[in-house]
Amino acid sequence: MITRIVKLTITPSKKDEFIAIFKNNNHHIKACKGCVGVELLQDQKFDNIFFTYSHWEDESNLNDYRNSKIFGEIWKATKATFCSLPEAWSTKPIA
Repeated sequence: MITRIVKLTITPSKKDEFIAIFKNNNHHIKACKGCVGVELLQDQKFDNIFFTYSHWEDESNLNDYRNSKIFGEIWKATKATFCSLPEAWSTKPIA
């Protein structure tokens, strides 16, 4: 199991646009082979910082998604809302 954590800092005036992109597309992500779930979290202090948590059966499923047409479409729209570069981590449970 892999948990992919992505930190996204969004232009404050584009927060609603970003949230709409996620809400309109998260079902596409969940439908990808090997996706166990995906959620969007918002920082409590800085309301333009978001985190996506997606859970994948294995790295090959995550890579298949990252190379898919739907990822390209979602990422293109999402990038237009950034005010800084995203940060991403692929993690695994240890306990």
